[in-house]
Amino acid sequence: MTTDLTIHQYPAGELPDGRTIDRWVFGTAGGVTAEVLSLGARLQSLHAPDRDGRRANVLLGGSSVAELLGGAAYFGATVGRYGNRIAGGELPLDGAVHRLAAQQNGHTLHGGPDGFATRLWSGEAVTEDGRVGVRLTLHSPDGDQGFPGALDVTVGYLLDQDGELTISYQARTDAPTVVNLTNHAYFNLGGEGSGPVLDHLLRVEADAYLPVDHALIPLGAPEPVKDTPFDLTTAAGLGGRISVADPQLRLAGDGFDHNWVLRPGDGLRPAATLHHPRSGRRLDCLTTEPGLQVYTGNHFDGSLAGPGGSRYRAYAGIALETQHFPDSPHFPDYPSTVLRPGERYESVTVYRFSAE
Repeated sequence: MTTDLTIHQYPAGELPDGRTIDRWVFGTAGGVTAEVLSLGARLQSLHAPDRDGRRANVLLGGSSVAELLGGAAYFGATVGRYGNRIAGGELPLDGAVHRLAAQQNGHTLHGGPDGFATRLWSGEAVTEDGRVGVRLTLHSPDGDQGFPGALDVTVGYLLDQDGELTISYQARTDAPTVVNLTNHAYFNLGGEGSGPVLDHLLRVEADAYLPVDHALIPLGAPEPVKDTPFDLTTAAGLGGRISVADPQLRLAGDGFDHNWVLRPGDGLRPAATLHHPRSGRRLDCLTTEPGLQVYTGNHFDGSLAGPGGSRYRAYAGIALETQHFPDSPHFPDYPSTVLRPGERYESVTVYRFSAE
């Protein structure tokens, strides 16, 4: 391991019940550094240099523990046990229907109202293969938020000296269940709190996407992106794309909140590239997952303030959530999210930072 990489652990506050939240800060001086919290196995900040070497935090974040348990609960968090939506809060599995905890609209989002994002995970510093970071674990008991089977989950964050952050997920269960884990970081490559991301360029390695209904539940089969605002097969400005008068954009609150069907392939493969021309910062996302949920922060209304004091308004950040498809349990033709005893859930996503 290079001596340029370091990791430090600090307390990051307390939960209302007095338990301590741990913080790990790791990376390379002058390069990319990451901050991870045990609350929600959360990526709290990422500092990356621009083309002139000036570093900035490129993640939106909550400014207090209360916010991380409330309106900012998903910011940078590991969401599960099922990221994205399950319609009607009902999970059909092996001939039975399990009633899940649901949000106010009656659907289950990101594992339910008390999902993994609000849990205190156990963590330890890790050094391996020229990388440094943290590995966190969580036990989710049988019946947790209505999901069947006890689930043991591990999430690892490892950063190398070239600015490549690898997020790896593993899980095992003692009874059939569904698993769909992802990270819910919001990126702004101009810097946290610097304004909307409408000047960012986005490319997605997908020829199809999933149209949704008014509750953002998929309607069914994928549709081609060609001749729609969802065609990001070549890099396009976010502002130009989401300003198009398109019914799907309106349903999502005048922006993207949709799943792209990534081109098939084995192992880790490119999913998306985000670029901020003004700073030169570039983010390449690679994944083993079949889908990418892109959310452009359409519903930020200024009620949340970031660690720098700026209030987050519409389009303050963009989430690139690598995952299986929303509502997969209700669509047998979608890639399966079922995990059975004796099997191991594994998923890897890489965020690679550079400047040009």
